[in-house]
Order: sequence, then structure tokens, then C-alpha cells
Amino acid sequence: MSTIFFCFLVALFSVALSMDFEERPSSRRSEQTMFLKSHKSRNLLSLRDLHQSDHVKMKRSEESAQNQCESLHGYESTLENNTRTYNFNDLSGSVSLAWVGDGTGVLLVLTTFQVPLFIMRFGQSRLYRSEDYGKTFQDITDLINNTFIQTEFGIAIGPENSGKVILTGDLTEGRVTKIFRSVDFGNSFVTSELPFHPLMQITYNPQDSNILMVFSINYDLWLSEDFGANWRKIHETVCLVKWGVDNTIFLTTNPNGSCSDRGMLELRKSSDYGRTFKTIGSKIYSFGIGGHFVFASVMTDSGSTRMIHVSVDQGETWNMAQLPTVGHEQFFSILAANSDMVFMHVDEPGDGSVQTVISFNQGGEWRPLQKPWNGVCDTTTEHPDKCSLHIHASYSISMKLNVPMQPLTEPNAVGLILAHGSVGGAVSVLSPDVYVSDDGGYTWFQALKGPHHYAILDSGGLLVAVEHNPSHPISQIKFSTDEGQCWHVFNFTDDPIHFTGLASEPGARSMNVSLWGYRETVLNQYWVSVTIDFRQLLSRDCRESDYVQWLAHSSDISDPTDGCMLGYKERFLRLRKDSVCWNGRDYTVTKDPTTCPCTLADFQCDFGFYHVENSSVCVEQPDLVGHSLEFCLHGRKEQLLTSGYRKIPGDHCKGGMTPERKEIDLSKKCVSNLLRPELLTESPSVNSAPIIAVVLTVLLISAIAGVLFIKKYVCGGRFLVHRYSVLQQHVEANGIDGVDDLDTLEVGKTHYHDDSDEDLLE
Repeated sequence: MSTIFFCFLVALFSVALSMDFEERPSSRRSEQTMFLKSHKSRNLLSLRDLHQSDHVKMKRSEESAQNQCESLHGYESTLENNTRTYNFNDLSGSVSLAWVGDGTGVLLVLTTFQVPLFIMRFGQSRLYRSEDYGKTFQDITDLINNTFIQTEFGIAIGPENSGKVILTGDLTEGRVTKIFRSVDFGNSFVTSELPFHPLMQITYNPQDSNILMVFSINYDLWLSEDFGANWRKIHETVCLVKWGVDNTIFLTTNPNGSCSDRGMLELRKSSDYGRTFKTIGSKIYSFGIGGHFVFASVMTDSGSTRMIHVSVDQGETWNMAQLPTVGHEQFFSILAANSDMVFMHVDEPGDGSVQTVISFNQGGEWRPLQKPWNGVCDTTTEHPDKCSLHIHASYSISMKLNVPMQPLTEPNAVGLILAHGSVGGAVSVLSPDVYVSDDGGYTWFQALKGPHHYAILDSGGLLVAVEHNPSHPISQIKFSTDEGQCWHVFNFTDDPIHFTGLASEPGARSMNVSLWGYRETVLNQYWVSVTIDFRQLLSRDCRESDYVQWLAHSSDISDPTDGCMLGYKERFLRLRKDSVCWNGRDYTVTKDPTTCPCTLADFQCDFGFYHVENSSVCVEQPDLVGHSLEFCLHGRKEQLLTSGYRKIPGDHCKGGMTPERKEIDLSKKCVSNLLRPELLTESPSVNSAPIIAVVLTVLLISAIAGVLFIKKYVCGGRFLVHRYSVLQQHVEANGIDGVDDLDTLEVGKTHYHDDSDEDLLE
């Protein structure tokens, strides 16, 4: 079983990802949630940005943690007067939700019912629209001529606040496929006919919502530059396609017409919306994009292993990444990427324990999560007084554990994290509890007993939660105004519903939350939406006195040397826990950054060096003492002269100590074989064959030794590669993309194997 660490990389992750170039066509800006009447929630809420501002060292709840919860009087009648229930009295088996725009209050709901009837298929769908965050709905099915809309394709929402919506009609064979397009947040639609049958949901160019792209069922790639009014085919036999920066399109194709021949694909790109294409790679297994990096998983000459190649100029030139190769049963994954650095997961066999570790300095140091101050070590603990918190995420969900939601954070709720977890020596298979950190992961406390659905409202000023109990209908919702320390219960109905999911507007600024479920009668089942508006509960606006200054990464705000992380410290104004007030939609995080002088904490161990245990001192690997270290950089062979330290990427410290590090150009070209493999080979003359044979033998032995050496001491050392994995089942189309597409590694594979993570995304 692979060694998997469920890590919150607090400085980087916008989504804890391991998507292996998996394409999930959905909008970044507007999330969709689907609930099924099979009593299984399909909540697609994703792990939000954990910005550098989300991490602190001090226990912010310390001064109020021991205070008893004070009763919030009179809230029952206030919430009763602001609770609205809507019954969807139609024939439907599933429902899809989509928020349109930011702060508009517009919610589109698509209900569908579909059954096979002999050799035909009978289906019905209805479209509803709300302008008040789901309190009331209007049936607008007539705007789409009562056309059956594809449930699988959902509702494609345009990026940002464009107001664009696309619905894809039925794909009945032999008939024309229709799409319905709106530019006014679903208030009206126009109809267009497609000259092809789409295979997937239509995707938007994230930089221009008028540019659309989609696969056909024949794997041809089609593009529209006028929001779907007209389409043109730009490429045939496309296996995978992604939007890059500056409107660039990247795709893989195979000249022989088959996408199943992994490792023999070509990587191509276009900068003019498909009018011309340029081949930028061959022998491609898969590819991905993260930050300004383009990654390619490339088959080696042996045909049984793959290596990662990286480009920082949109595929014009490539470098081979200094990472171990992987075989057929293994994969690469991009966990996070920005303009400074990339976090990669390389799958390889390891011990079988699943634990959680955390880094606050972009991987320079890792540590277990602290034991919650009110947590009790479970039976997985070897020593009763020594245990830590372990987070349940996609791995637990894939293993069918009782975990209804992934961890949740919001960028405008500084330092706040909600997650299911267990306290012990490793992740437990028992039912988890809900834990909260108000300081970006330094300290935690148990907030709710048992699994729950949860949401963050009013920029963290309000938390809501619903108990997860699929076997029983529910009638209660819990809420907290002090970041999860004290919870209040509200009975929102006298007629319990079979709860399927919690929905709130993305961005955590709204004060409205909807509980979705269904009720059963003797003859029928129907969907129910219960929307609660908490605005009147927080009856007054927050004042300046409701906020307190807070220094991230610090346990003593008065200490001038405390709080430095990645070369700077940041002060914030955060809401006091005992302030019951409304942050408001216009609330913005107030921060004051200050640069710090450089110390050893701003450096990580260089190539060939490692940290002494429990020390920030870097020492040379014993086998490297007296040897020079050569490596390839920017297509040249370099020799590294170092004192053992290199600055952590993204560190902003200035002055102070600066360990010496320089690279000497050895004036020997070393190139990636991604685009032009012939550059690495030369045709020897006949007369020199014996000499070349000897030289090749020596080089072969040296290469094997070098590969083993680099893999063990450079690529496998504790100082360079951090092996951990946070796997996510639902990937946003325009997010950071992983490297190896796991969904097609082995057709028909449906079980998880202890020696590989490749099934986790199924």
C-alpha cells in the first residue's frame, strides 16, 4: 500500500488535489450539487483555498475555550419567521443545483426522471429558478420548450459573474442535439442546434466566457467563439484536452486514431483557437497544467516506465524532472502548484499506515496534527498519552467510511477549518467526529460528535451543520456563532425529511442555507427544499470593537521575533468569538504583512543534504562526502557548490543570514527527449564500432549506477520529495491538473489494491 499522508498544505492548496490529469467538466465559479434518492448524498463541496493567511501558531480560542456556552435567547421564533419550504411536486428521481453569479441569489434547479421503456427511453425534466437564495422557485420549463435536459451533463455555468448558462438537450440517436443558452442568469434562453453529439459537458474558456469547447461522441474537438451560436471542428481523435494560460489549448492525440494506446500519444498545442496546431511532445502517457507549469508523463525507451517532463514556456522547451520513474501500476500526481514551486506525489510501495501531517512553510517541515485539547486517544494508539488527529478526506470516502463531507475552508474565513477526523495513531475506520481549527491547523478541538454535513456562512461568522444519519429523517439544524465552540439547535420542520444535502452560495458570504431532501407518501416521493435565512439572527452589523488583532503563526503577539513564516509575518483583524454580529457581504480580510530577516528557518536542505533529527541544521549525505554533485538545469549540465541550504521557494525574507549557493556551467548540453528524441542519439561510424561498444558498456553501467544513486540520495531523500496524497474525487475543470489519468489505466478495474492508489478516483 502506498504511503499516503493527508496533508493540508496551508500555504498553497486551493484544492487538495490528486487528479492525475483527470478531466471533470464543471465550472470553478459555480459549484453543482446533486442529490439522489438512493439515500446517498452526492455533495460536491470542495476543499477551499488554504491561503498563507490561514495559519497561526497561537490557540485563538484559548481565552474563551473554557467559558461555558451562553444561551442565545429568542432565536427560535426569529428563525421560524425566516424559514421557507418549497415542495417540488413533479416526477423526478434526481435533482441538480447550480448557483449563477456571485451575490445574485439566483439558483437553478433541474429535476429529472428517466426510465427505460422496452427499446426506448422515457424521460422528463423540469427547470426551476430562484432569485432569493432558494426561498421561492418559479417553474421555467417552458423557457426550454419542455425539452428533456441531460442529467449527466448538468447545468454549465459561465466563469465569474458572466451570467452565462448552457443546458444540453437529449442526445437521442438520429436526432439533432439542442442546447439552450442564457446570458442573463437564466432569466431567458435561446436555442441552438449542434452539428455533432457532445460526449461531455461544454466547457468555458476561463478567460473568455464566449469561447466554448467540447468533445463529440466521435472524439472530435469542437470550438465556438460566439457562445455556442456557431461551431467548427478544430481537431480529430482527441484523447484529452485542457485550457492553458493566454487562451492556449493543449491536447493529446494519436495518429493511428486510437486513444487506448497510452504512451504513444502526441502532445499538441494551439494559440489561435485551433486554427493551427504545433506538436510539442511525443510518447506521451498523459499531461497536466499547474500554475505556469506544463507537465507531461512520458514513456521511457523501455516502454514499461514513465518519467515526468516539465515546461515553463508553454511547451516550447522541456526539462526532465528530478523524480523517480514509475511503472504501469504507479502514477504521478500534482498536489499543488504556483509560480514558485510544485508539489508532486510519486506513487511507490511503502508501509500501510494512513496518517495526517501538516506543513506551514510549503513543505520545508512536516509535523503530525496536534491532539485536540478535548479529544481522547482511540484504540489505534500504541501509547495512551501519545496520539494525534487524523483527517478523513477522499481516501476515507473511497473506502466507504461514514464520512459525508471533505474538509472545508474558505479564504475569507481566515484560519478556519472544519473536518471529519479521528484521534489516535492512524486513521480509524470507526465513525468520525467533526473537528475545528481556528488557527489554520495548529490546534484543534472536537466540535460535534459523529459525522455531519456542514457549511461556513458570513465569512466565518456563522457555521451550520446537519447530522448525517441516512436511515432516519431529520428535522433539526445546528448552528454556531463562535467558530464551532457552542452549538444551538433549531427545529426547522414538524414533518421530518429524508436529508440528502446542504447547499449554500459559494464564497461563504451568504446568510442563507438550504437543506435538501425528500418526503414520502403512500403513492409518491417528492423533493423538498428548506431554506433558512439567518440574517435576522445576527441583527446588528459588526463594529470596529467586534474585531481583535491577531498575528498568524504566533503564540505571543507582543514578541517582535515571533510569527515569521516564509520570510514575513502577517497581522489580521478577526471577529471576536463572543461577538454576535453580521460581517456582511462587503467584508474583506484586513491584513498587514511585514518582511522578516532571513534565518535557517527560511532555508531547506539542498541536494545531497538532509536535516539532522530535531534540528534545522543540514548535513551532507555520507555517501556524497568528497564528491561533486552534477545535474541538469535549463538544458545545461551544472555542478552545484553549496553549503547545504537553499531558500524555500516563495520565501520573502530579506537580509539576515544567506548561505552560499552557486551553480557552475559545465558547458555540456543535456536536453529532454520529449520533443526531439533524435537529439540524444548519434550514428557511429563502422570503424569505431569496437570502441563505441566498450564506451556504451561503461556508460550503461554508469547510467544504472547513477539512476540508483540519484533515486536513493537525490530524488528519494528526505530533503527533496515529500510523499503524501490528498485524493479528490470531483475535480473542477479549470483547477490544477494531475499527471497520470487514472480513470483509464486499466479498463474494468473496480477494486482498490494495497500496492497502488490508482483506484481511488473511480
